[in-house]
Amino acid sequence: MSLYVDIRYRAGKFRLDAEFEAAPGVMGLLGASGCGKSMTLKCIAGVVRPDEGIISYGGRVFFDSRRKIDLPPQVRGVGLLFQNCALFPNMTLARNITAVLKARKDRDDAPSAASLVKKFHLEGLENHYPENMSGGQRQRAALACIMARGPSVLMLDEPLSALDSYLRWQLEGELSRVASEFGGVTLYVSHNRDEVYRMCSHVCVMNAGRTEPVRSIDDLFESPDTLASCLLSGCKNYSRAGISPRGIRALDWGAELECALRFGPETEYIGVRSHYVRKSDAKTGTNVFACRIERVTRDVFGTIVNVIPLGAPSDGDFSRIRMEMPREEAADLRAGDEIYVRIKPEDVMPLKS
Repeated sequence: MSLYVDIRYRAGKFRLDAEFEAAPGVMGLLGASGCGKSMTLKCIAGVVRPDEGIISYGGRVFFDSRRKIDLPPQVRGVGLLFQNCALFPNMTLARNITAVLKARKDRDDAPSAASLVKKFHLEGLENHYPENMSGGQRQRAALACIMARGPSVLMLDEPLSALDSYLRWQLEGELSRVASEFGGVTLYVSHNRDEVYRMCSHVCVMNAGRTEPVRSIDDLFESPDTLASCLLSGCKNYSRAGISPRGIRALDWGAELECALRFGPETEYIGVRSHYVRKSDAKTGTNVFACRIERVTRDVFGTIVNVIPLGAPSDGDFSRIRMEMPREEAADLRAGDEIYVRIKPEDVMPLKS
């Protein structure tokens, strides 16, 4: 069964216009902070009422503005895990889980509190209060409470953002396991593209309150087609674009580029990933142009070289280009040097706004 969302909501100057369908599995909602990801989840859960639209799951309507349907949160069967987990602070872990189980109508089919404690590796913490648990333990406890409700849809809202890197990695593995065992629709909200890539099979990019079409995770990272999706996929190099006789003119780089991918009047930007910008020994050739090195920075596994094309206009918004190189290739590069760089035509991504 699929989750279908087609809603509009307005709060002050913010406008949400979200439309997508999520099939069973893990689908990511990827976007910058403030783009409407969490608000979308709140609308699905029934915490916030959209101004208009429809929300349904497997043919069961949660919300329909035309038909005046608006099911209360407690009967929608949606489990929502926030980044700041919601546990009763005056109850122990065992009592938190038991309270949820007692509220279920189908108690005969409900798991036991002990089985949930074991499933989420919380043994020994049954009599602990939330304040006496670590961040990762609280998140696992909150997830145990959510699964105790027997949700039909599972929604995870930035569940790892408040944890340090070690706990984040541990809990990510737990969430991946839970989502896989859950088998239904799971929505995973994040602004972290690496998390979404590892956790999700499909993704819906959100930008300034609007959703883009759902696509496979590989498709997003291999061939993003909008500036927002390209930014969120981790691309660092952009330029405003114009059509030229040779192909595309990178306006912020002052360079004429051939592009192997389809482009046209709708192309307003180009993007090139950092590891596809290479140092060129030749001074001429396809997509070869001169740059001045601005900065050389040693990274953990390589070297980051920031350059400015010599043809870049002084008012270019995206004039700097980031190169990620093996250390041995950048060993003799210094700030202030002039070098030539090369970009293969197949590595130039034409983008819409």
